[in-house]
Amino acid sequence: MENAVNDTKDRLLDAALMHVPFDGWSETTLKAAAADADIDMAMVRAVCPRGAVDLARAYHDRGDAQMVARLQSEILPDRFRDKIASAVRFRIEAVTDKEAVRRGTTLFALPMYAGDGAKAIWGTADKIWTALGDTSDDVNWYTKRATLSGVYSATLLYWLGDDSTDNQATWAFLDRRIDDVMQIEKVKAQVRDNKLLSTLFAGPNWVLGQVKAPPATPRTDMPGSWSSARD
Repeated sequence: MENAVNDTKDRLLDAALMHVPFDGWSETTLKAAAADADIDMAMVRAVCPRGAVDLARAYHDRGDAQMVARLQSEILPDRFRDKIASAVRFRIEAVTDKEAVRRGTTLFALPMYAGDGAKAIWGTADKIWTALGDTSDDVNWYTKRATLSGVYSATLLYWLGDDSTDNQATWAFLDRRIDDVMQIEKVKAQVRDNKLLSTLFAGPNWVLGQVKAPPATPRTDMPGSWSSARD
């Protein structure tokens, strides 16, 4: 069943991409794609219950999957900061249509969909760190993804306006952003190594030390959650 849903959504997405530059991620695009792909609207509503926003998320998720596949198949640089840069570059290069991303940025800037946009960017950052073997299980799990989300979103916005040859200006911008992050990490290390500052921040550091990464397998025994077990 899941494969059938995914196949239908893929067909719908492929058909929608030719309409997005003109009509955006909209109901008009959704209906045109359904007609082109010969998919009944009842099925469209089943696979995309929120309409075109679900299709826009599917397009984003497709790019994430292509990025992860490339990270797993290519030989990456030795330096970790260069691995991060490669991952962000792979994600942007996975885009098949810049206008589709521009239209998606506009969609997710709307207040009712801002949460979806933030979740999509966080998901991209999480997939990058996971693919690169991140094993952090404390507050660093969150700070790594939050920082990378900022780097990725800033680079993406810069890329949307970049008309340089082979996106060289974008890759230079990406390197500068990562260098800025590395400077922050350097300062954090200096604070940890300074005995006086370590003493001053002992309380906040203890509180942060209690923060744990979410479990790899979400719990299903909490109120409001569904259990996969069946009687």
